[in-house]
Amino acid sequence: MTLFVTIFGKPISLGLASAPPELSQPQLRLAMAVEESLEIAAAASCDDDDGHQRRTGTIWTCVAHIITAVIGSGVLSLAWSTAQLGWIAGPVSMLCFAIVTFVSAFLLSDCYRSPHPVTGTRNYSYMDAVRVTLGEKQTWICGFLQYFSMYGTGIAYTITTSISMRAIQRSDCYHREGRRAPCSYGDSFYMLMFGVVQIVFSQIPDFHDMAWLSVLAAIMSFAYSSIGFALGVAKVIGNGTIKGGVGGIGMTSRAQKVWRVSEALGDIAFAYPYSLILLEIEDTLRSPPPENQTMKKASMISIFITTFFYLCCGCFGYAAFGDGTPGNLLTGFGFYEPYWLIDFANACIVLHLVGGYQVYSQPVFSFADRWVAGKFPNSRFVNEFYMIQLPFLPPYRLNLFRLCFRTAYVATTTGLAMVFPYFNQVLGVLGSLNFWPLAIYFPVEMYFAQKKIGRWTKKWMVLRVFSAGCLLVSLLALIGSVEGLVSEKLG
Repeated sequence: MTLFVTIFGKPISLGLASAPPELSQPQLRLAMAVEESLEIAAAASCDDDDGHQRRTGTIWTCVAHIITAVIGSGVLSLAWSTAQLGWIAGPVSMLCFAIVTFVSAFLLSDCYRSPHPVTGTRNYSYMDAVRVTLGEKQTWICGFLQYFSMYGTGIAYTITTSISMRAIQRSDCYHREGRRAPCSYGDSFYMLMFGVVQIVFSQIPDFHDMAWLSVLAAIMSFAYSSIGFALGVAKVIGNGTIKGGVGGIGMTSRAQKVWRVSEALGDIAFAYPYSLILLEIEDTLRSPPPENQTMKKASMISIFITTFFYLCCGCFGYAAFGDGTPGNLLTGFGFYEPYWLIDFANACIVLHLVGGYQVYSQPVFSFADRWVAGKFPNSRFVNEFYMIQLPFLPPYRLNLFRLCFRTAYVATTTGLAMVFPYFNQVLGVLGSLNFWPLAIYFPVEMYFAQKKIGRWTKKWMVLRVFSAGCLLVSLLALIGSVEGLVSEKLG
């Protein structure tokens, strides 16, 4: 579009190759200065206050990212966890973890900007916030735990996807040949298929370009969680009774019961917190309103929704199967019919985990891109981009380092998933490892530093007791989950 302005009473067209000939040299220089100023202003309007691409995220895209991250493979293990804990301890544990997760999200949301939570400088990641608030030494510890947990989540999602894809095949087999048929299928082929898909999706540049994938994944998570809930209700009605007991599943020894309860707590811990990617999600939000306010509202909405689905799936799954509750609600074949609904639910799981894998992997990719670019600023392999035009797709900027690193990352998560394909045990280990340090310790310590909370004050004491209690739960869950993983591997 051509823009006209009036200078010295004469209309001038900005953006043309030449100005009208009747202008004098001073008028021409002034016109060119105006044009340049307008171009700078137009370019600036596409940038945020830190020079980055303007953030467009809203409370609803934030909710989509959170639900995609939270309602993952963990929801499928909650019926089994409830069965280990019993009718009182099971639901109470889920509610306690929900409260802890919200407190953690509330504290961490204020760490996006430092030193002031509204007007301070942006921290683009969890590690940035720890570095600014707690120092370099704590940053290394945080970074190792954060990226190890994200990497482990990729392994867990690869395992879960293969289980769901195999369950579709088994469901069809049972429907054709009966429930006693030996419908056995391997995992490796499906893990490799998932790995190939993730290599493609891993080339998405960053979090800002994958809102559509998170929305799709969130819809899928609602779909299969609702199906699991509905099938549980139908099973309870069909049984005519509510199965299970106050003490949960009985064991042959007290030690075995302790291990199972510990593993169940680890599974619930894996299902809830999203602290390790909270600040990366917050970095997608537009402002105003302040990002921390939007994040707190989105966290409240998301945790309420996820807790509702968790309680429904966990409690109705246990009520339906009692002591026979499977480790994975939709793939353990407590449900056989309608087979097409089982197939659809498992297909939704697969689609959701395609997006969930990316939600947890993109922060790792972003960190690797920044770190390597800083180390090798003159490397063409690291910094050169090549424009590629594929049929029916928008132009794509290919980077060779990004292609190689992300492909290797996906390949290693796929390989380790093939070595340790143990669903409940892997979830328990990952949940217990990241729960206390990333969801409790660092948010509490950053809150103390940012708000300048004095020692032995009432708020300091309350948060210290809160942190210590969560540490004990995390250690108990870790010991039980590691014992279960070793037993499964040796057995």
